[in-house]
Amino acid sequence: MPYKYNGSRRHHFKKHTYRQTNYAEYNQSLRDRGRIDIWLSDDIIENWQTKQRAYDGTGSSPKYPDSTLMACHYLRLVFKQPLRQTQGFIDSLLKEMGHTNLSCPDFSCLSKRLSKLGIKTPRFKKTDKPDEDLTAIAIDSTGLIEFGKGEWHQEKYKVNAKRSWKKAHFVVGDEHIIYGATLTKKDTMDFQVVEELCGQVDVEVDHVSADKMYDTNDVYDA
Repeated sequence: MPYKYNGSRRHHFKKHTYRQTNYAEYNQSLRDRGRIDIWLSDDIIENWQTKQRAYDGTGSSPKYPDSTLMACHYLRLVFKQPLRQTQGFIDSLLKEMGHTNLSCPDFSCLSKRLSKLGIKTPRFKKTDKPDEDLTAIAIDSTGLIEFGKGEWHQEKYKVNAKRSWKKAHFVVGDEHIIYGATLTKKDTMDFQVVEELCGQVDVEVDHVSADKMYDTNDVYDA
């Protein structure tokens, strides 16, 4: 273990690096992060439609079970589509999957059956905007190296080459947006700036997350 020898002085050792040997697979994995792959599980497909419907004079059994209706409902919620567009989307999805003998329930069937299941049909409008209220924030800090004079100045005037550092405190929302920030000296404790950071947040907050460094009465009061 050569990189752990002399642990007290190991910061002088150069960090070991590894050459990328599977660049093709790595490059493809980065592309796959932007893919939108949609699939339906095998149990949903196998029970998509009732294979044998009973006609005994008391009313035929439903063609589509509740699991099919729920699958259509969840796909509609993901893409925020009306019922007719949902029907066309699922029909094309089944065709792409090779299930040409299956079809999506009619939009009127979706509306009636979902209402019987107690599921409220959402209404998507073009004027709808994301909720601007902030529900949760996280508070934490990180160290920033504070560089001094250059090597020429150190060599000429025999200045110590030690670097100092400062602390940057951030308030981050659940959408990775920074709502508050401040820069302090390295000896400033994290819980001492919570009140200042919270003062920069101008929206409603329901939940605040932080690690054990903020577990003090002053933080709870703030």
